[in-house]
Order: sequence, then C-alpha cells, then structure tokens
Amino acid sequence: MYVVDVHPPDSGNLALAFANTADWHASAQPVETLTSYEALLDWGERIGLLDATSAALLHESAQRDPAAARAALARAIELRESIYRIFAAIAHRRPPDTADLDLLNAALGEAAHHLRIARVGELFTWGWADWGEMLDCLLWPIARAAAELLVSGELDRVRACANPPCGWLFIDRSRNRSRRWCDMRSCGNRMKARRHYQRKKQAASRATTEQLAPPSEPA
Repeated sequence: MYVVDVHPPDSGNLALAFANTADWHASAQPVETLTSYEALLDWGERIGLLDATSAALLHESAQRDPAAARAALARAIELRESIYRIFAAIAHRRPPDTADLDLLNAALGEAAHHLRIARVGELFTWGWADWGEMLDCLLWPIARAAAELLVSGELDRVRACANPPCGWLFIDRSRNRSRRWCDMRSCGNRMKARRHYQRKKQAASRATTEQLAPPSEPA
C-alpha cells in the first residue's frame, strides 16, 4: 500500500502540474518534456509523486520491457493532453469536450481498481495497491486529482497564464483572485517588458508623426 498526497505549490493541483509538463502548451509548437518513460519517472520523483523505491521498481520494469514503457508513456501523454484541454477550456470559461471527459473517466475507472483505504498512525487516508508494480501507476493519483478538482469548489479559480503562448494552468488562491502569471519571474516579467517596449514604440511613433505633420497655418 502506498499513500500519495501531493499538492504542488505553483499549480496547486497534481493534475494541473501534470498538464504543465509540456512547455508553451498553448502555442502552435509546444515543447515536450516527457520524451521518455524515464523522463516521466524523473518528473514523478521531482514533484513528490514517487519515492526512490517506487521509482527504482518502475525503472527496472521499463528496462525489462521497453515496448511496454513506450506504450505507458503514450497513454500518459494522451491523458495529459485531455486533462490540459479540459482545464484550459474551464480557465477560458468554455465547456470541456465530451471526448476528453470520457478519456478522463476511463482513467479514473482504472485508478479506482487500485484505490484503497490506508491507515497512517491513528488516522485513515486513501492509498494505492500495486503501486510501483504497474507502469501506469503514476496516472492513478493524477486522474483522481483531476476528478476531485472538477467537483470541488475551486473550479472557478482555475486559470491559464496571461502570457498567451505559455498556457500554464494553476489554481488562483490569491486573496483577491488577482494572480495572472504562472510565475512573475518568468512570464510576468516577460509580459511587463513587452508592454514597456510597446508603450515606448507607440510614443516614438506619435512623436515621429507629430514631427512630420505640416505646420498649421496662422489664423
């Protein structure tokens, strides 16, 4: 039995963090970061979804059956894209596509087969049977996190980064719901610099127009 409790600090939800594993997701040419099953495992370790023991077991399984690992990666990316489209639509106040919800429900059904009640000290929580034994196990808590967010009271706080090509998704938990950027240090500063450049360009254009305008005739 393995207990997973991951709350990524930037995106605020495990499923959104997974959706953000493609860079510039909203652009015409997203950049794939999950280029191998090993890259998926690395992401799982970095975010706290996998411990070292589980990661080692899955790595060994992937080495024993590379074709199965490639198929598992393809299923992971397929689920990621559906999750991304669902929550990007919600962030832009559009209804998600039924096909994407169907795929998420299928993944949720598979996850439910492995979901168990686990005891942690004197308390009980959700856990996962067969964790580390199946190449798809990383998808189980991700599907559950997506489903929980969809039925939560935070759905209206789902946002997409205000830098259009970025597409990074997050839950806006700011007090006045004013968060606009995936990260102020990256897209926030980039967009501030862009607006500053545009203002300077417009001011220069107005100045040039005024210089070229013919002098007005005296009354």
